[in-house]
Amino acid sequence: MNLPLFFLDVQSSESYFPIGVQLLFAAGFVATMLIMSALLGPKRKTADKLANFESGIEQVGNARQPMAIKYFLVAILFVLFDVEVIFFYPYAVNFRELGWNGFWAVLMFVGFFLIGFTYIIKKGALIWED
Repeated sequence: MNLPLFFLDVQSSESYFPIGVQLLFAAGFVATMLIMSALLGPKRKTADKLANFESGIEQVGNARQPMAIKYFLVAILFVLFDVEVIFFYPYAVNFRELGWNGFWAVLMFVGFFLIGFTYIIKKGALIWED
C-alpha cells in the first residue's frame, strides 16, 4: 500500500512541547502584568480622568450625527481599485508563460478598469463639495 509522504512522517507530542511552554509563559506574563497593574496602579478617580478623551480635542456636538456619504463612497472606491491592482501581480510574475492570450486578457482587464474609473469621474463621485 503506497501512502503519501505526510502519513509516514508521524509527529510525536514531544515536538509540540516547546510551543506549549511558550504559550504558558506568554499567558503567565500577560496575567502577571494585568494583576500587577491592578494592584500597583493609581486608584484616584476624578471627573477629568473619567471624561472621554478625544485625542486632546475638546468635544463639540453629538458623536452620533450622520456623516457625509462621500466619505464612505471614497473609502469603498479606494478598496475596490486597490484590490483590482492586486490582480496585476500574478500577471507580472507569469507574463512569459501566459503569452499573447494573457496579454489580451490583461488588456481587457485594464480596459474595464479604465471604463469604471471614467464612469466614476463623470458621475462626480470624487468631487468634494462640502
